[in-house]
Amino acid sequence: MNVRGLGSQQKDSIPVTELSASGPFESHDLLQKGFSCVKIELLPSHPLELSGKKFQLDQDKMNFSTLRNIQGLFAPLKLQMEFKAVQQVQHLPFLPSSNLSLDILRGNDETTGFEGILNDPSKSELMGEPHLMVEYKLGLL
Repeated sequence: MNVRGLGSQQKDSIPVTELSASGPFESHDLLQKGFSCVKIELLPSHPLELSGKKFQLDQDKMNFSTLRNIQGLFAPLKLQMEFKAVQQVQHLPFLPSSNLSLDILRGNDETTGFEGILNDPSKSELMGEPHLMVEYKLGLL
């Protein structure tokens, strides 16, 4: 048995940070950082791509400012509260939600777009095990 004890063994050991590679020869850690995307590092995104992502937000801001000028401050506040209330209502976690009531409030219920024909790419048709998904949503797992 070592007489010096565990505390002195830790003082004599080499820290792990000194063994790691650093500088230009550092390897990319896939487990911690994931795959590197060369496209994002080399090319900036197109201005129209950013505009398309912010379109609905800009449209809502314009509608709220017009509504405020016409009907006063209370009308856009009431509409924003309705939007938040409608966004919180969802199906069970394993069922896809189309959020039709939000489309009706925004006036998008009669328009046909990419999502209406080919579906939203983020909402795939995969269905998981219902009990596990509900337990995960409730924080039991």
